[in-house]
Amino acid sequence: MERAMRHFTLDEKLAQSGNRPTGFDYMRIGLSLAVVAMHSVITSHGVAAEIPLWTSPLRPYMRAILPMFFALSGFLVAGSLLRTPALSQFLGLRAIRVYPALVVEVFLSALVLGPLLTTLPLTAYFSDPVFRLYLLNVTGHIHFLLPGLFHDNPFPDTVNAQLWTVPYELICYIGLSALTLVGLRKRPWIAPAAVVAFSLVYLAARLIRHHGELPFILGGIPGSVLVISFLAGVSIFFYRDRLPWSLPLCVLSGVATALLLSVVPFGDYVVAPVAAYFTVALGVTNPRKLRFLQGADYSYGIYLYGFVIQQTLMAIFPWARIWWLNILLSVPAAALFAACSWHWVEKPALELRRYLVPRGKGAKTLQPEHSEAKPILQPVEPAVLPGRQTL
Repeated sequence: MERAMRHFTLDEKLAQSGNRPTGFDYMRIGLSLAVVAMHSVITSHGVAAEIPLWTSPLRPYMRAILPMFFALSGFLVAGSLLRTPALSQFLGLRAIRVYPALVVEVFLSALVLGPLLTTLPLTAYFSDPVFRLYLLNVTGHIHFLLPGLFHDNPFPDTVNAQLWTVPYELICYIGLSALTLVGLRKRPWIAPAAVVAFSLVYLAARLIRHHGELPFILGGIPGSVLVISFLAGVSIFFYRDRLPWSLPLCVLSGVATALLLSVVPFGDYVVAPVAAYFTVALGVTNPRKLRFLQGADYSYGIYLYGFVIQQTLMAIFPWARIWWLNILLSVPAAALFAACSWHWVEKPALELRRYLVPRGKGAKTLQPEHSEAKPILQPVEPAVLPGRQTL
């Protein structure tokens, strides 16, 4: 009983699992599937059917998904940063995690799915400027349309709405690199200072844009809050040996996150640190890992293929345009594509790590000055995050 009531630090909680907790694995899969479930309404019934959800009891859960994903990414990527001697190597690791699977998905959509489903002649399809713009998705410059696709769907024309988060993920990596150049590795206070600074800049920008007012945000979380959530996750990583963990604190942070994202006025502007703590507090737990998840991370593939699979199913099978039937059909299909993506694209691409960080050169983790914590989460290569753009 005394042990159950004890307050560990986050780092001590990590040590209980040998610094390889399964909580983060379950969170990535769970959040990815939650996005597919959330998109089932708009892909089955259209925008008008989704709008009421943002003022329903589901509002805090729907709005928490992306901040939690970005906070999770920030915490894990910070660990990768400290394990990597050179910034160029760190960026290389991020590139081989993000781009190979993204490139494959973009080309499959444009060169296989598009020609099969387009309502245009193939010559018109391939010569359309929209087709060429879509290929820019491989660079992180996101475009959502392909010529003649999904025009009669409940959510018309859009192929890959979830890719809107990719530029924000890239901004996070660039921002983290900039903080590293000014000394983040040795001066960890830079990370929480950046959280405060970016939050103030975001608040000022909203005030200026809306002439001194802060309007109620009906839909999902703006991209700026996602970047702040990422930085909050980075901050928690650097101070993991000082921040406490306990079940009551975990529950309290979860309740606070839900309230800030639903009923607290202007909660969006302060939710990032709270949501980040809740995310990490769950992530450092260590439930038993299911066999089919061992050695694999299917969350990125579910993110990449979930929305386009839903749109495809709704186009081919109009009778399936019911949200729950959408989920029943799209989740297994997305999981299948995700498994193929992991085993045939992502995992082989990650083998390139040996050339970026030769064996032995990346083993030493650079710790911040105040920390005596052991290196954690050795195989960290988190997924890019799913979602759909909101203003």
